[in-house]
Amino acid sequence: MRNYESLYIIHPDVVGDELTAMVEKFQKVLTDQAAEIHKLDNWGVRKLAYPIQKVERGCYVQTLFCAEPEVIAEFERRLRLDEKILRFLTVRFKEEFPAVVEAEPAVEEVAKPATEEKSDSADAAPTMEENQ
Repeated sequence: MRNYESLYIIHPDVVGDELTAMVEKFQKVLTDQAAEIHKLDNWGVRKLAYPIQKVERGCYVQTLFCAEPEVIAEFERRLRLDEKILRFLTVRFKEEFPAVVEAEPAVEEVAKPATEEKSDSADAAPTMEENQ
C-alpha cells in the first residue's frame, strides 16, 4: 500500500451537518476500498487564490491515507462527479507520514528562594567599588 494526501475544496454554501455528511461520504469511499485513513483534517472556509466558478471562498479538507493505486481512480471519480467539489488534488508520499506529536503539558518553573538569588549575585563579576 502507498501513502497519499488528498486535498479537496468544498463549495462554501455547504455548512453544518451537510458538510459533515459530505466529508464522511468521501471518507467512506476510501474505507470501503480497504484504505487506511491516518488523518482527516477540516481546515474550514478560506479565501481561494483565484475565483473558481465565480466563487472566492471554499472549505478545505485534507486526508492522509494508505491505499492501493486502484483506489485513487475511484476516489477521484467520485470527487469529480460531485458538483459541490470545486477542486481536488491527490499526491503520493514517497516517505512515511510524519508522526502526530501530542502537545506535552507545560512545566512550570518553581521560584527560587531568596537565599539562592543572593548567592547568584555574589558570583557576578566584581563592581568598580569592590576593586578599589
